[in-house]
Amino acid sequence: MELRVERDALADAVVWTARSLPARPPMQVLLGLLLEAGENGLSVSGFDYEVSSQIEVAVTTAEPGRVLVPGRLLSDIVRALPAQPVDLRLEGTRVVLTCGAARFTLPTLPVEDYPALPAMPTTAGSLESDVFGAAVAQVALAAGRDDTLPVLTGVRIEIEGDQLTLAATDRYRLAVRTLQWKPEQADLSATALVPARTLADTAKALTSGPEVTLALSTGSAGEGMIGFEGGGRRTTSRLLEGEFPKYRSLLPSESSSHAEVETAPFVEAVKRVALVAARNAPVRLSFSAEGVVLEAGGQDDAQASERLECGWETSDAAEMSIAFNPQYLLDGLGAVDSDTTTLAFTGPTRPAVLTGKRNPDNAVADYRYLLMPVRLSG
Repeated sequence: MELRVERDALADAVVWTARSLPARPPMQVLLGLLLEAGENGLSVSGFDYEVSSQIEVAVTTAEPGRVLVPGRLLSDIVRALPAQPVDLRLEGTRVVLTCGAARFTLPTLPVEDYPALPAMPTTAGSLESDVFGAAVAQVALAAGRDDTLPVLTGVRIEIEGDQLTLAATDRYRLAVRTLQWKPEQADLSATALVPARTLADTAKALTSGPEVTLALSTGSAGEGMIGFEGGGRRTTSRLLEGEFPKYRSLLPSESSSHAEVETAPFVEAVKRVALVAARNAPVRLSFSAEGVVLEAGGQDDAQASERLECGWETSDAAEMSIAFNPQYLLDGLGAVDSDTTTLAFTGPTRPAVLTGKRNPDNAVADYRYLLMPVRLSG
């Protein structure tokens, strides 16, 4: 195998593919990146039996072939190369990489032991890559990080015709985003539970192309797989097993109180007041017709308070106090992606729902972030 490739194109492909290599693989060959040169260019692939990544790179191929190279070492090398074309060739059991005056010789791994990459599942539909990337980012932040509860570490994808819904929860908050997409079949109905970290990384990486194609297979137990393709990149992932919480029942159908506040000043106020909050201590919010007062700290510790203007509508008590984990609140405010944030309440001990500016016709918001309050003592 022998080829010449532009340094930036090679670095982009290798770094992106190597990012998902396992730290402790069951087989040493899974630490490698598979390089395959052919008539259509260079294919760079990685696989760990859970997630596969593949990208095509345009090259000038002198001699086709395939080789398995230590992935993280290659990634470190290509990022450090000067901005000149890269020559890569196989010499016996070693790969020689030359770029300008720099020359590296890398050992290879037994390519014959490398597992075959999974085939792409059946195409389900497509949507704009930037819309998909933004939606996944809004939802994935609410996924759990406790691997002992694997179901909560995923993002649930629900497909009903031309509507696609993403949902994630860690029991303390819930994020739901609904968007339109272009299904292959008008009456398509399907669900999938995708590891949140894989989905977030993939959605972010595929924004280089105009569209993302989603492919889905739900075979026998343990064989469900999802695939994403766009911008010359392709990723597949095994689906998580288990029953995702019935999250729709958590979203209140109506609310007794609403507050509307400018998002940017609210974010800055939460950050300032939270400076005096002890670890895991909440920020307290008191809403009334005079605005919202943010408070944190205890009687024997540092204290902070700040008042902001806000719109306040209520059919219940004239005032309401509620407390939240400040980081979870900031996550929701950042994900709302609106100049104005609406907080809907059904009571001081019930979850609040954050959305953008209220719709005049009371239509359900495309994005909803439900946040559990912290119970105040006394």
